[in-house]
Amino acid sequence: MFEHDCNILVVDDDRDLRTTVAQVLEDEGYHVDEASNGKEALERLHAGPAPDLLLLDLMMPVMNGEQFRQEQQKEPDLARIPVVVMTAAGSRVNDRIEAIAPAAVLQKPVGLEDLLGTIAHILERPL
Repeated sequence: MFEHDCNILVVDDDRDLRTTVAQVLEDEGYHVDEASNGKEALERLHAGPAPDLLLLDLMMPVMNGEQFRQEQQKEPDLARIPVVVMTAAGSRVNDRIEAIAPAAVLQKPVGLEDLLGTIAHILERPL
C-alpha cells in the first residue's frame, strides 16, 4: 500500500456506495472522510481541515450536489477544493453539471481504474 498525504471527502447518500468507495481509497493509502448529503459536507468543510478533493454525488436529499457546489463556490477557501462529480444521471444533466464546474465527471457505476486514475490525475499523484 502506498501512503498518500491526501484527504478525500466522499459525499453520497448511498451508504453502501460511500462506504465501498471510502474503503477502496483507504486501501490505496488515501485519508477518507464521508458525508451523506451536501449539508453534512459543508459542515465538515467548515469544521476543517479541508480535504484535498471532494467526490460528490448530485442527487441527494437535504442538500443536493448542485446546491452544495453553489455554496462551496461562494467561499474562496472552500472553492479551491477540486470536485469530482459521480452521477448516474447521464447526459440529461450535462448543462447543470457544466454550470457547477467540476474538475471531472464520472458516470456511475464508476470503475475502479477510472476512479483512481481521475483522483491521481487531479491530485497529480502517481497511481
